[in-house]
Amino acid sequence: MNGYPSVIQNLIDRFRRLPGVGPKSAERYALYLLRQPHEEVTALIEQLAVVRDRIGRCEDCGMLRDGTRCGICGDARRDRTVLCVVAEMPDLLAIERTGEFHGLYHILDGLLAPIEGVGPEQLRIRELVERVREGSKNKNFSPSRREGEREGEGQQPSVSEIIFAFDPTIEGETTMNYLAQQLGDSDIRLTRIARGLPVGGDLEYADPVTLSDALSGRRTITAPAAVHSR
Repeated sequence: MNGYPSVIQNLIDRFRRLPGVGPKSAERYALYLLRQPHEEVTALIEQLAVVRDRIGRCEDCGMLRDGTRCGICGDARRDRTVLCVVAEMPDLLAIERTGEFHGLYHILDGLLAPIEGVGPEQLRIRELVERVREGSKNKNFSPSRREGEREGEGQQPSVSEIIFAFDPTIEGETTMNYLAQQLGDSDIRLTRIARGLPVGGDLEYADPVTLSDALSGRRTITAPAAVHSR
């Protein structure tokens, strides 16, 4: 035998598919599980099955949810007139940890990166535009719920401000400008978080104080002029 039994090697190969896990780490994870009591491994397997079967994406913001909507979108205390657009789930969680933002979110699932083949079709941009337009139809929204509706259900109030909270990178700037073009014909205030983050830095790794300052110091932006071909 030149290595592990095939079933163990298959497990190692599965671990290697996880992001940031190399051959050595995958091997350690597999051997660690083999040393654990049977009930611990069984509990892990059962929990993975529960996550697979019960957890999905929020139909509004795209966050993970256990139900129809996530805890944020289903919270009637949130300010539904302010929408913070982020690239990924960890960015949302980083902003939530500041305790300074009380509106709703929209997760794009990435940033525009044409060189890498990531265009508007690969992101949740269409869902964002439709969400904003749907809200704009409800100018006469009443915050009181209709009889029989649960918290967070029913018509949504009109969005009055959209905050772009992206990494200070070329991709972040490109995405923000594209979205500003798509949404610029509305009367919604478009803002960006202040430049308190280092250029090229990741939003999810920013400390709460820096991120809180960036939110409170956000600036209004204008939609870039559309480029027309001759």
